[in-house]
Amino acid sequence: MRYKIFGRRTGLRVSELALGAGNFGTRWGHGAERAAAKKVFDVYGGAGGNFIDTADAYQFGESEELVGDFIAADRDYFVLATKYTLGTTPTDGISRTGNSRKNMVRSVEGSLKRLKTDRIDLYWAHFADGMTPMEKILRAFDDLVRAGKIHYAGLSNFPARRIFRADLLAELRGWAPIAGIQIEYSLEQRTADRELLPMAEALGLGTALWSPLGGGFLTGKYRSSNEGRINSRLAVLVHTEKTERETAILDTVLAVAKEIGAAPTEIAIAWLLHKAAKSTTSLIPILGSRTRDQLDATLGALEVKLSSDQIARLETISAIAFGTPHEQIAGSASAMAARKPELLERYRSYRPRRGRSKKPYDRRTYVEDASRASHSSEWAA
Repeated sequence: MRYKIFGRRTGLRVSELALGAGNFGTRWGHGAERAAAKKVFDVYGGAGGNFIDTADAYQFGESEELVGDFIAADRDYFVLATKYTLGTTPTDGISRTGNSRKNMVRSVEGSLKRLKTDRIDLYWAHFADGMTPMEKILRAFDDLVRAGKIHYAGLSNFPARRIFRADLLAELRGWAPIAGIQIEYSLEQRTADRELLPMAEALGLGTALWSPLGGGFLTGKYRSSNEGRINSRLAVLVHTEKTERETAILDTVLAVAKEIGAAPTEIAIAWLLHKAAKSTTSLIPILGSRTRDQLDATLGALEVKLSSDQIARLETISAIAFGTPHEQIAGSASAMAARKPELLERYRSYRPRRGRSKKPYDRRTYVEDASRASHSSEWAA
């Protein structure tokens, strides 16, 4: 397992794969009992993983309780992330849900007790409630950071326009910045390519990717049987083979897996790791494993090397239509460059680097250089 800085502005070191604890517990009527969850946790930690993602709503609070027990022996090794917004139980009611300061403060205190710790490393607003002003969310986050109850704050399942405004507001007002975002992303679900991922790259936000297997769809196991498929309120998060696009994606994943003798699960995760390696910020897939076997199948992706041809096939078959205005901009690029786009250098600036000659530099290269410098061996333990 290798490690990344979560975003370009935090210095927070996280493993390249996170462990999602949504399946830790059985209060939803499905999930992993304590012993099975502990085995998954131990194998993940033994592989070098240190980034644990849970939520107060997961398994009606049982997930946080189990995670708190599991990390107690070495709390400082782990980067602990949890979330608030949905409430802990179905009976929490109107006052114990949403993004408000009142609910945030109540929720963080409850999470700290269940997690048996005095601080949360990364605290997410789980979903945008559509009502709480961003200023209120950010100021409450800032107060929790100043109080030492959380170290970093992030936005999960928020639209790009609100995330961008939050980033700007925090900078202008001197509040704790947004460290990162959490979004659904996989070969099957790539709509974040339109706005969310380009925005994260531009702002340097760490990005955690949930459901990297499309709720199990990309494993291929549901093509022949529905055994094990979730039949609950979470079923809406599970993708199925209902369109020609989905069939073509799964066919390609299975074909590539056969070519290199790997599992389809490994191919889906390896594709995400390839994208992460090219990113100027950190893209961290979240593994939602319920069993040791499921975790082993995903960790195997760390050893998979996809060829450029295989990457291209996966990229092409899973590509989405970008829509307006992206397609119009792309179609007009040549005209905007006087029909000679090859003569223009994109993203160039003539600002000189300190101590060097006055020559143009590519901002993307500059960011990549800075990122590599932050991973220099002189800073590593």
